[in-house]
Amino acid sequence: MGNKLLSSTPFRRRPSTRYTVIAAFLLLALYAFNRSSREIYINSSTIRHRVPFQSSPPAIPADNEPLADGENSHPIDKLMYDAQRSFAKLISSESKSLDEAAQAYRMRRGRHPPPGFDKWYEFARSHNALIVEDFFDQIYHDLEPFWDMDPLNMRRQASQFEMTINIRNGSATAGSDWFWTQIWLKMVKEIQKYLPDMDIALNAMDEPRIVAAWENVNKHVTKAAKSRRLPRARSVISDFQKLPDPNKAELAAKVPDIDWDETEPYWLIARRGCSPNSLARTKPLQTSFAEPPIINNDYANQHLYRGYVSNYTKSNDICHQPDLQGLQGLLIKPLTTKATDVLFPLFGGSKLTVNNEILLPAPMYWSEEERFTGGEDRGAPWASKANQVVWRGVATGGRNEQGNWRGFQRHRFVAMNNGTKISLAESGVERPENFALAQDSYQVKAQRERQLGRWIDDISNVAFTDLFCDYPQDGGCNYTDFYFDPRLALTLAIQFDYKYLPDIDGNSFSGRYLGFLRSTSLPIKASVWREWHDSRLVPWKHFVPMDNRFSDYYGILDYFIGFHGRDGHDQAAEKIASDGKEWAERVLRKEDMLIYVMRLLLEYARVLDSRRESMGWVQDLLKDPSLEKEMARDWSWLS
Repeated sequence: MGNKLLSSTPFRRRPSTRYTVIAAFLLLALYAFNRSSREIYINSSTIRHRVPFQSSPPAIPADNEPLADGENSHPIDKLMYDAQRSFAKLISSESKSLDEAAQAYRMRRGRHPPPGFDKWYEFARSHNALIVEDFFDQIYHDLEPFWDMDPLNMRRQASQFEMTINIRNGSATAGSDWFWTQIWLKMVKEIQKYLPDMDIALNAMDEPRIVAAWENVNKHVTKAAKSRRLPRARSVISDFQKLPDPNKAELAAKVPDIDWDETEPYWLIARRGCSPNSLARTKPLQTSFAEPPIINNDYANQHLYRGYVSNYTKSNDICHQPDLQGLQGLLIKPLTTKATDVLFPLFGGSKLTVNNEILLPAPMYWSEEERFTGGEDRGAPWASKANQVVWRGVATGGRNEQGNWRGFQRHRFVAMNNGTKISLAESGVERPENFALAQDSYQVKAQRERQLGRWIDDISNVAFTDLFCDYPQDGGCNYTDFYFDPRLALTLAIQFDYKYLPDIDGNSFSGRYLGFLRSTSLPIKASVWREWHDSRLVPWKHFVPMDNRFSDYYGILDYFIGFHGRDGHDQAAEKIASDGKEWAERVLRKEDMLIYVMRLLLEYARVLDSRRESMGWVQDLLKDPSLEKEMARDWSWLS
């Protein structure tokens, strides 16, 4: 790829001074510093956990909210308003110089930037990147526990893993020809000359593999927080260690073999990543999945505002949602199960909140295959699109069987778009096999008039393309044929001619999401997965979030499409679609993936260096010693 990276039009919107001051103050308040003769220490008593990960800026409290919160206002109105304010706050913290970026780093992370930070900044600026420190929160969420683990042992674990990318002397290689590994290798090769020696262990499975016990992770995170400090600039080490060849010299000492756990259902493994007092750990286990699932919002209210997702980060956290153990294919019966509670540095493309992998951009995002992106065609202008929902996909999500398919998320979603089955449920003739009608509180107009089934038939084009039976049956399946009627696949280019694009998890995350965001249509996203880009996107500004039970699905369509053309909010839908597309083309480019990965790997190399607590980039402080004096003086009041 080399110099062929696409350059985008300069981003002209500049944040206001007012937002910059507010954002700087809030970031400043995250950390406390004390003076010492050699180091400026963070007050560890005030930092007990890693910087909290947010998939977007938290919603601004509504204490002074000008919108009415009564019967005449719709909750989505408020959620969109909050999203606009959150986005304004996010971009107000842009760093416009290397010195600003370094100080923003120190304020948010409590450490000096890693060696090579100046090269990283130069690389980012040369590719017209928007540099906002919050964009990289996922990196620090992923790496924080490893600051309390033995660096040499981690280097050995990474070097000896079954699938790796190895970097020596600025050259990246891989011993595996597995297609995911080769895609990641091509990505790393674009920045290899900037990277120190390291070995990168890769998870090539769809499903994540590490679920360390919450108690173990919390212990490491708590100790890691106490190690945060800013060594005096004159004592900082500014280079990385050199490593021997993989599995040679110090890397040759054998690490213990990992015993891979294949326990099912996967919920038994996943919930150990939740705190002991969480609902996931304290509520009973579901032992049968054969009956129609119970679907309500009892466990969703923590992340909902009047029935709609207000905290997207929390909505994909399984720890307060024990009912998801019977509503997600992965948690019922994954396609493959190979897990461990051993915490070691392993990289992957997606994970649940309870998993401990280090996230890279997923291979399909980098490879840009047309089946995931739709090609060059991003869709017709909004006014020319079909005012409908479209979805096509395979009945994945896990290994569906006769006794468990009713809880699988894709099966539930497709059933919710079957007008005939909805009408039978409305009339009380037939109990739904795997979905629920909207609760009365959603006030879905079509349902109030007993026309929900007919309305969904009019506005929905949703179907499986293959029932993915436990034993392949040419696209059909003897135990679900009675309920689903597979149709022909539609290319993404065709789907982009519809206004609404629901995105539903498969065996892991959906590889089409980036293509959806870049299209001129509106993504409606439900997921339990975390990805590298989550902290760059603002729900209700760049996409419409949906709860993983899909209880809000009919309400979302009622708000945006309306009933028989009445009371819809077409312009609001168009704006979110347009804003999401513009933003994806600004901060989710391949260039942005490289910038993220370069930053990640510089941090990773430092964490695995035995001198890590003395390492950093401090050229700004050495160049202007007064900065360090001001830092010690101005930040010490927080202690």
